[in-house]
Amino acid sequence: MTAGIGLIFPGQGSQSVGMGKALYEAQPALKQVYDEASSVLGYDVAALCFEGPAERLNLTEYTQPALLVSSIAALRALEPAAIKPVAVAGHSLGEYSALVAAGGLSFGDAVRIVQKRGRYMSEAVTPGTGSVAALLGLSADAVSDVCREAASAGVVQAANFNSPGQVVIAGQKAAVERAIEIAKTKGCKKAIPLPVSVPVHTPLMQSAADRLAKDLAAVSWSDLEVPVITNAEAKSLKRAAEIAPSLVRQLPSSVLWEDSVRTMAAMGVTTFVEVGPGAVLTGLIKRIVPEVATMNVNDPKSLEAAIAALR
Repeated sequence: MTAGIGLIFPGQGSQSVGMGKALYEAQPALKQVYDEASSVLGYDVAALCFEGPAERLNLTEYTQPALLVSSIAALRALEPAAIKPVAVAGHSLGEYSALVAAGGLSFGDAVRIVQKRGRYMSEAVTPGTGSVAALLGLSADAVSDVCREAASAGVVQAANFNSPGQVVIAGQKAAVERAIEIAKTKGCKKAIPLPVSVPVHTPLMQSAADRLAKDLAAVSWSDLEVPVITNAEAKSLKRAAEIAPSLVRQLPSSVLWEDSVRTMAAMGVTTFVEVGPGAVLTGLIKRIVPEVATMNVNDPKSLEAAIAALR
């Protein structure tokens, strides 16, 4: 019984050395996923995911393909459950995994595109000039006000509206530091600097988005078999012609994750399955729509539990 299922795919920050290894060892057929990605990228993706080093895995240009590959391998492992999801979504980079899952683009094209996306993002800002922080305990509107007040110190924007009371801000270092000071005067419970060097989902990513647009225009897109809920608008997308423009908008725009999850719930999703490394999104969903069921697929044990529950 797979009524009311939504699949969600993690983004940057969910990576860790060893991710996907147990699934890969339990299911020899998944080697094909890693081999295809390795032939596209020109390096051993399985070795990077399973052995690291962490310094390389955490470089945006490597993180993005590694997470996409790990997520699609987990998706392939889930195929025996024969899920027909109501909708799919992914957090930032995860949107590309969601598009592969929905039949919008080929896996090989996705691997190629996210490598370039990672490179363009890294090159859009001088290393060390950007900063990212999570603000806890403020409403979305309050964080938007904080960013407006801090803008005198430089570019800063709400990058991810993740869940009630958790908004990630990003931008130029001085402006992010100013925003943190202002947030504390407005009742922010905690400000956590995040180990992300690229201020993604801010206007500082416009040059990366412009470069990416050219690559996206060369991809052959297909109409989606299931709707993807987009990060930039938190709306359902199904037509091939709408995909590339939405992905271009995604880079300099805030990720509307909380709204995306609510959209999926309104469409009838009652069980969210996080497919790929980590369980970051599952934690957020429990705060956004506590009444839904959640599960993960990232190792043999969680896979077995998910297949049993979904059957």
